[in-house]
Amino acid sequence: MNTRRACLAAALLTTAVALTGCGSSGSGAASVPDGWGTLRTKGVDVSYPKGYEEQSAAERGRHNAAAAVRTEGGRKVSVITVQLGFTEANSAGQAAIAAEAGIQLGAKVEGQRDVELAGTDEAKRIDFSFEATGEDGGPAKGTPVKGVILTGLDSSDTTFAIRIDAQRGTLPDGDLDRIIDSVEVH
Repeated sequence: MNTRRACLAAALLTTAVALTGCGSSGSGAASVPDGWGTLRTKGVDVSYPKGYEEQSAAERGRHNAAAAVRTEGGRKVSVITVQLGFTEANSAGQAAIAAEAGIQLGAKVEGQRDVELAGTDEAKRIDFSFEATGEDGGPAKGTPVKGVILTGLDSSDTTFAIRIDAQRGTLPDGDLDRIIDSVEVH
């Protein structure tokens, strides 16, 4: 009888170990909708909807590791940027504090919360809004802009910040959610 229980226990243990490898982990894999482009960096990837164009190193800001822009009528209506190593931080919370400090003066920070991003156990989301300055080819002065920053640490403990700015009404909430779901931290 003991041999039989030992064999049953061994079989159950083997099954449990095999099942542990199945399914998704807490950080899961990112999902990218068909037809979307992807900004790839050494620390994080993020995808963007049709209508955006990836900028070359010469076109994007010198602090951005990657960027994609959507234009309408010759003006930028939405920008997605990735910054790596933008601050020295030991946690997603510290990275979020530094990211908030980089939001333009006069912006309204609407909240900070935890967010699940594939490839990391800890990340923060900061929502904010501001009125466009009308500079640098962006929306006309005074145009409402909604912004989101996703921040944390990659596998080498380097900070990342993915910033999504969009003139109000130009980026549907569903697409914003899909952009966030597409993020994969390395």
